[in-house]
Amino acid sequence: MATDTSTSSSSISTETSASKRKRWKSRAVSRTVDAGNSAYCAVCDELIKFRARIRAEQIICNVYVKNRWDRVEHYHPECYAEAGTPYGEPKD
Repeated sequence: MATDTSTSSSSISTETSASKRKRWKSRAVSRTVDAGNSAYCAVCDELIKFRARIRAEQIICNVYVKNRWDRVEHYHPECYAEAGTPYGEPKD
């Protein structure tokens, strides 16, 4: 007597593995500008400059498209605010 379990077990495993899949979301963080930084602001297209005596901040965003990493965008803090915080409030 043979029991056919192929259809029921495969559909269950597919549903559970698909529901456990992580959804990647674009996010922003605030970081100090390091010496040798060569990133350009995504809004004003100017270099985000390191200054020795001033601890300048920058906003760095990991951007995901269709649940896959696509690019990194850099912003001056004031430019990021002007753009309407497109990737949410930056975390420290």
